[in-house]
Amino acid sequence: MYPLRRPSFRSFFMSIPLSETSGTILQFGTGRFLRSFVDLFVQEINETTEAFWQVAAIQSTGSERARQLGAGCFHVSIRGISDHTRVDEMREVRSVSRALSAEDQWNDVLDVARRDDTRLIVSNTTESGLSLDVADRERTGRPVSFPAKLLDVLIARFEDGREGLAILPCELVDRNASILKELVLRQAKSWKVPDSCMDWIDGANDWCNTLVDRIVSAPPDDHPLLATDPLLSCAEPFALWTVATDECLPIKHPAIQVVDGVLPFSLRKVRILNGAHTALVARALDHFVTVRETMADRATRDWLERLVLDEIVPVVDARVEGAASFAADVFERFENPFLDHRLVDIALHQTKKIQTRLMPTYQEYREQFGRSPELLGEILEGYL
Repeated sequence: MYPLRRPSFRSFFMSIPLSETSGTILQFGTGRFLRSFVDLFVQEINETTEAFWQVAAIQSTGSERARQLGAGCFHVSIRGISDHTRVDEMREVRSVSRALSAEDQWNDVLDVARRDDTRLIVSNTTESGLSLDVADRERTGRPVSFPAKLLDVLIARFEDGREGLAILPCELVDRNASILKELVLRQAKSWKVPDSCMDWIDGANDWCNTLVDRIVSAPPDDHPLLATDPLLSCAEPFALWTVATDECLPIKHPAIQVVDGVLPFSLRKVRILNGAHTALVARALDHFVTVRETMADRATRDWLERLVLDEIVPVVDARVEGAASFAADVFERFENPFLDHRLVDIALHQTKKIQTRLMPTYQEYREQFGRSPELLGEILEGYL
């Protein structure tokens, strides 16, 4: 299920001192990915050890999902093949102790930020969330952009004399934490934040570049549990959270891999797996409902294999480990017979995804080989 084999799961947790594994996570985002990734990990930590982590989840827009999370629990269906063995498990997740609406409860969010036991911030605001908003030019009222919200949280913590935090953005952008920190500091200059606070934001917090990898999808429309759990989601057994840090990461889980740098992992995953997803949306959204259906169609699968193996892998092969074998694993993951990964869900923010997941490969292919890649060129024709 995770990079560590399942028999090692409990022994992994038992080796961690309790003092290193307790606290609160302030989570920006309430979507099904974070629920099936971070929130599920926290649940597994709490079930397997004497530690107690809890998540305070923040919904950026609206309040309906926060209200649903406030009911106390939700479920994640883990289905697929792991170590040649079928996995079909329904997991109940109770790690979200509080769910807040940023629109209606911003002062409550700041109260959580000031708590002494708050130790981590995680986020998944999609690629479009890593940008500033002109509405935040002055510090008046509730911030609009995610970087401004994060800045407001860090200012509140600084002014209360609290220690810095580990900040782990999960957005699928290269150097996600570095970019986020740059945006936060730019926003801080706009707000004329004192130098002492700027220095604390920059130096006292551990800004960790990360890469997340798990395919998560909506459940089938006729799943019986949806009648009582509108937050039900489905995920594959595989999960990997690669985190670059020189510090001691306060939370530990077998899916979390601490590395010196995430760029090779990020390049491989974003260009191959996420690039393939984005390409499938461009090619097949009008013809198929799920990724699995595209893989069952011989013509579409052949097209995808040509695009990945002939146009994407050659561009990244010298910079990452095992690009071709990773691509082969991706095709198998796309075939997961238990997962209905809908193309319409992947299509969210498609233009931004094309710019970050496909356009760099197209440009680098031309630089390396002196010609345009045929299939990528067809997808990007309207963007060039």
